[in-house]
Amino acid sequence: MARPVEKEQQENEFNERLVGINRVAKVVKGGRRFGFAALMVVGDGKGRVGFGHGKAKEVPDAIRKATEAAKRNIVRVPLREGRTLHHDIKGRYGAGKVLLRAAPTGTGIIAGGPMRAIFEALGIQDVVAKAVGTSNPYNMVRATFDALQNVESPRQIASRRGKKVSSIVASRESGKASGSEDLSEE
Repeated sequence: MARPVEKEQQENEFNERLVGINRVAKVVKGGRRFGFAALMVVGDGKGRVGFGHGKAKEVPDAIRKATEAAKRNIVRVPLREGRTLHHDIKGRYGAGKVLLRAAPTGTGIIAGGPMRAIFEALGIQDVVAKAVGTSNPYNMVRATFDALQNVESPRQIASRRGKKVSSIVASRESGKASGSEDLSEE
């Protein structure tokens, strides 16, 4: 009896965002048969997000299939202070390239279309993003996920390099300070 309640709570914890719906036509002897393809993004607002694609004869069925696919493809992304990325990162899929930059508090989500849906579902509050090369939502979503899967937290970097987290964070802060000095000299 506890199982249905757990499943219901799990379904309710995700934010669902519809990124796009395509109507496709198949020409047959009697005319055209229409189908629909949906692209969905789901996330918990706390660093977990996934995307899915579903096709069906009716829009609600396509959305349901896409949502189920998105819940199966969830990835965890480490966030700094639960509001932005740890570092700048590039992603690529096909002709789609994206650049994601960490931003200071109060910046908001500066991103277009499909990327905005991903960041809102992920729980990022401050980020600057730029898509280059394509406006195809499927490729933009996949390029964004390519970038997000390569985000590393200072804890992950420290464990890989055998250092302390404080030394990694300190070097990041000193890098920012020296980077700003270089800009003022030019």
